[in-house]
Amino acid sequence: MSPQADVARLLETFFLDRLLRQRRASRHTIASYRDTFRLLLRFAQQRLNKPPSNLSLPDLDAPLIGAFLEDLQKSRGNTARSRNVRLAAIHSFFRYVALEEPARSALIQRVLAMPNQRADHKPIEFLTRAELDALLAAPDLSTWAGRRDRSLFLLMVQTGLRVSEVVALRCQDVLLGTGAHVRCQGKGRKERCTPLRREATAVLREWLRERRAEPAEPLFPAARGGPLSRDGVGYLLAKHVTVAKRSCPSLQRKRVSPHVLRHSTAMDLLQHGVDRSVIALWLGHESMETTQMYLHASMELKERALARTAPLGIRAGRYRPDDRLLAFLGSL
Repeated sequence: MSPQADVARLLETFFLDRLLRQRRASRHTIASYRDTFRLLLRFAQQRLNKPPSNLSLPDLDAPLIGAFLEDLQKSRGNTARSRNVRLAAIHSFFRYVALEEPARSALIQRVLAMPNQRADHKPIEFLTRAELDALLAAPDLSTWAGRRDRSLFLLMVQTGLRVSEVVALRCQDVLLGTGAHVRCQGKGRKERCTPLRREATAVLREWLRERRAEPAEPLFPAARGGPLSRDGVGYLLAKHVTVAKRSCPSLQRKRVSPHVLRHSTAMDLLQHGVDRSVIALWLGHESMETTQMYLHASMELKERALARTAPLGIRAGRYRPDDRLLAFLGSL
């Protein structure tokens, strides 16, 4: 193989053979990996003064990849989490290269040994019931777009679907008969069904009646009829949050994204006593440990635990039964 073309050939087979054919990776995974290597190849081109199609594998050594990751944080303002996502894509590629090019094992092992950067773990953002009510009341129901947006947000709040799952929904994915539910395909191509409450069922039934679309058409279309994009949902949410802030001042202190609505669903379930394993199943989490962050974020659960403890500085008393006559009167 020509050393001047090994990166180009390996990247092509990595995407076409490993990701698409063997792993059947989702379009979101493909897009994330694609963007990572676009950034990496452009960085290498500037650093080495070589076009990407002429890069050889030794060009992408550990020092260059380390410099690339540092540049992501300094020039692009990426967080540690974003940096680790890019490194995960690079690690996936080099694990594939290890099978295709065992002679390059020393270089490959040095890249694979590059660790993730530890990230700060902050409490998750979520909305209270009052804040959710203000958001759902914000759309103007006298307009088609307002009715669409309220149906969209109500579905997101009640089901906790990821924004990528919501924009991929088709009209046929909503079943409103006995046991009303919505079907979606989540991460790892895993399909799941999420039940709907009566309010959401009624709103979606009215929306589908107004929508009058074919089963395979998008459930929530954009103005031109195509499906909403993830950025489009974020834009609509930001617009209605601005309106909701007028009636709910506590929203002024919060940054509300589509994923915050997902967190809000999980916190509502947790605060109503739903077991963590059920929450993980509801949200489509791979592991129940992922729901641990909601325990850390729930001040209400911590306050309940505090209420069960004795205040400091007060001596613990000993139970003494009432006088027999008083006990008799108390039992009447």
